[in-house]
Amino acid sequence: MTPSLSQILADARRARTTLASLPPQQLPADADAAYAIQHEILSACGARIGGWKIGAKSASGPIQGAPLPHTDLLADGARLSLEGFAPLGLELEVAFRFGRRFEPSATLYDEDEVLAGIGSIGATIEIVASRYAAWPAIDKLAQLADLQNHGALIVGEFTRYREDFPFVAPSLRFEFNGRDVVETTPANPAGDPRRLLTWLVNHASARGIAVTPEMVITAGSYTGMFFPREAGTVSGHIEGLAPLHLTLY
Repeated sequence: MTPSLSQILADARRARTTLASLPPQQLPADADAAYAIQHEILSACGARIGGWKIGAKSASGPIQGAPLPHTDLLADGARLSLEGFAPLGLELEVAFRFGRRFEPSATLYDEDEVLAGIGSIGATIEIVASRYAAWPAIDKLAQLADLQNHGALIVGEFTRYREDFPFVAPSLRFEFNGRDVVETTPANPAGDPRRLLTWLVNHASARGIAVTPEMVITAGSYTGMFFPREAGTVSGHIEGLAPLHLTLY
């Protein structure tokens, strides 16, 4: 019997390997199938939801996301092997935590209620990685199923939420071995990332999942993706938030 895509991806995550190919019959039929596979991966890995990644390619474009295994959330100052991820892309992001629970509901949560529930914000560094050797030339739904190309998340210290924080274009520095690696004006392609939060709460609610204050919700890159080619130290600082660091060896 051929293993399911969720089992194949879960095995690849555990073994830190990539898939040479993906048979057409394994591709998710639609986004709902890809989202179901995400949760099957966490179940197969024995992981609970520690957070979420959400994003959009434009300020009015469709939103996508993925649950993050609690084992992938690492504290500031983490040390990770370059060999553990293929590829290894780095992004500097703003993340949110809610100050209340959003329980599954038969009715949609509205934006005012969701935004009023934000409790704190912090900086994160996401490691982008794929279980597909041909990435990024791989089916978009297959990437969505693969936890939207998630590898790990370095989580900085959180601070109380401020409505006046410059979410669209904050001042920041993102460095590798002391060299600035941001090649464009810092900006989140989704625009104000807070617009993504209502989608997430209702996305989780529709699947019977509560969004809790413990969950870290990282909401898209301000820096584009940087691919380090050697060992070194990564430093990220978004003005107004605590800095964070990652060592790659």
